[in-house]
Amino acid sequence: MAIGGDLSFNRLLVAYRSGVFPWYSEGGVAFWFALNPRFVLRPQEIYISKTMRQLFRRKAFKVTLNHDFLAVIQHCALIERNGQGGSWITEDFVKAYYDLHLKGWAHSVEVWQDGKLAGGLYGVALGTVFSGESMFSTISNASKFGFIAFAQWLATRNFTLIDCQSETAHLSSLGAYNIPRTEFMEHIINNVSSIPLFSSGEAEKLLVFS
Repeated sequence: MAIGGDLSFNRLLVAYRSGVFPWYSEGGVAFWFALNPRFVLRPQEIYISKTMRQLFRRKAFKVTLNHDFLAVIQHCALIERNGQGGSWITEDFVKAYYDLHLKGWAHSVEVWQDGKLAGGLYGVALGTVFSGESMFSTISNASKFGFIAFAQWLATRNFTLIDCQSETAHLSSLGAYNIPRTEFMEHIINNVSSIPLFSSGEAEKLLVFS
């Protein structure tokens, strides 16, 4: 919907409060998107398959929140994805979202196995809406495990929506679905907040699942 501007802290917050997000930049110029329909998931409605339930019973992974934001976003930038020639997560994106993280707005979910980072995701929390940006796995089912654990954590804190942005089979299998942009924007307007999830400074480190 727009081209230009930078990835400054204030511009990013205004964008998310307007249902807009940057998808990539070229030559330092940002490209902004407001998809219609919008792909979303309600945390309370997360679908957990039989295979994933078995992994949770086995406690196959440990899941943390905000323990290593930089590692997560850098892994997301480096991971190879089918059909994509390169990553949209440039160094400018890393710096911009790390700034959001330090101010309490952007958050990372880390998935660990045997003390090593096996997967993760990051995004922006705005009121009771979490806007997911990217995820990665180095071990099968690691990112899905982390996403499910985090969705359950969000549900206990009365989050009402996870913005998945564009449709993927991976997130569809977890219960995500499309809604009109008008419905999405109504939800955003009614659930925005001027207060970050955590206070300024390094975002609070929490254990989500162990």
